[in-house]
Amino acid sequence: MSGTRPSAVIVLAAGEGTRMKSRTPKVLHAIGGRSLLGHALHAARGLDPERLVAVVRHEREQVAAHAAAMDPEVL
Repeated sequence: MSGTRPSAVIVLAAGEGTRMKSRTPKVLHAIGGRSLLGHALHAARGLDPERLVAVVRHEREQVAAHAAAMDPEVL
């Protein structure tokens, strides 16, 4: 980036996974050794934001716990 640090990055992590024909929330499916949410958080953290926020809905407790495990500073 050109010397500017984003104040926040917001990751939308609210998919059910219905079209994936799975009861597992979409963002918790793994690909390439990391969950889809893990990939998004990793990419977002690469921007070095002051705050990183994950918006969760479906199975929020499970998804929020996974997000916190991937990045303890995620809000």
